[in-house]
Amino acid sequence: MTVKNNQRSFELKDDENSNNMLQKVGDSVASFTTRWIPDALAIAVALTILVYFAALLSTDAGPIEIVDAWYGGFWTLLAFAMQMALIVITGYGLATSPPIKKAMRWVASKPNSAKSAIALTAIVMAGLTAIHWGVGLVIGAFLAKEVAWTAKSKGIKVHFPLLAAAGYCGIVVAQSGLSSSAALLVNTPGHFLEEQIGILALSETVFQPYNLVYILGVLLIIPIMLSLLHPAEKDSVEISGSSDEVDNTDNSGEHADTPASKFNQSKLIMLLMVAAGLFYCARYVIDNGVIGINLNVVNFFFLMLGILFHGSLDRYSKAVVSGASAVVGILVQFPFYAGILGIMASTGLLAMIATWFVSISTPETYPLLSMLSAGIVNFAVPSGGGQWAVQGPIAVEAAAQLGLESHIAVMTVMMGDQITNLIQPFWLLPLLGITGLRVGHVLGYTSIMMVVVLAICSASLLIFA
Repeated sequence: MTVKNNQRSFELKDDENSNNMLQKVGDSVASFTTRWIPDALAIAVALTILVYFAALLSTDAGPIEIVDAWYGGFWTLLAFAMQMALIVITGYGLATSPPIKKAMRWVASKPNSAKSAIALTAIVMAGLTAIHWGVGLVIGAFLAKEVAWTAKSKGIKVHFPLLAAAGYCGIVVAQSGLSSSAALLVNTPGHFLEEQIGILALSETVFQPYNLVYILGVLLIIPIMLSLLHPAEKDSVEISGSSDEVDNTDNSGEHADTPASKFNQSKLIMLLMVAAGLFYCARYVIDNGVIGINLNVVNFFFLMLGILFHGSLDRYSKAVVSGASAVVGILVQFPFYAGILGIMASTGLLAMIATWFVSISTPETYPLLSMLSAGIVNFAVPSGGGQWAVQGPIAVEAAAQLGLESHIAVMTVMMGDQITNLIQPFWLLPLLGITGLRVGHVLGYTSIMMVVVLAICSASLLIFA
């Protein structure tokens, strides 16, 4: 089977002789998802229809009212969609710059086997995501491609869809790390739940023992599990070309002796702007700390650093044009998820789901059930910050009624949100755009990892929460 797009071609071969049971499980699930799982846009539409009928059957909202709620929410994530589009574009510009390519090639040169390539990609991605999920999401995808190209040049046959999954699975620590949406929000004076829970420092949320044990478990177990899923060497995925082909910009007119060309290539203009931009980023970190970094600052930093590393505005512009196709899925599909959120929030379906889980909870089972309910809600509200806005009040009130501390509500909602990202294609869109793979090629492996991560999280909450 061959997977093609306008940038790359990947050769996928069926595995008939995997040498262990875990490989066979991985091959079977990957084969099923490749054959049966539709593209991400079709999944978004299917989820919309499912939520529509769930709201119609479970709430007092009528069919026309639900359609109005769908349209009312359809455009509410436009700003967020633009942020995500920019993180891919600016990440592409940065990743294709000479210094970053050199750094990724250095990392990619270290593995000497297919399994070590998978494990290293997973570790690097998870580590970056624990620091900031936006950085990990983009660099993980590009690193997976670089590792694939380097392995090919060394004669190492690496299964590229599995490698792409390794570049994505670190998303399960996105909301447990330093850039956790809810943890940062409740540490901000004036947040919407301050009267109920006050200000919670990160030491009271992301640095709780159960969360640290969870992160450690993910960092130790996931790379090993992913490497064990690698099929036999003959069942490889070949990525065409080399990483040099990414920088396919046309610089033929770069040195043309015209005023326009000289302006485009002006080092002075470029350096003045970059100096101002990087100065702002440095001052922001000094004032707010690393934990205060948000998506806008990441995008701004990626933009400035990418322009600096490319050496001119003209080269940077030409570099990011080749990555523009990676954002199409984001721009088209985010509104559908915003529409789903509109239906669930306006009809009360979201509150109904969360409240039901609360009603069957005890102080001992609440952390686990809160996490599971958040995982379900994440299918319709895949933004961590957005999910906390609609589920946070319910979770905080339930924790208070059960005599539990507020950090339990904050972190269990965030844990559930991040775990089901492994089978929710929303956050896969940037990786799919960058790698050229379909959702079905990756989802088989990430779904297996979700079961493993769910077990790690459940044990951490039941033992340490």
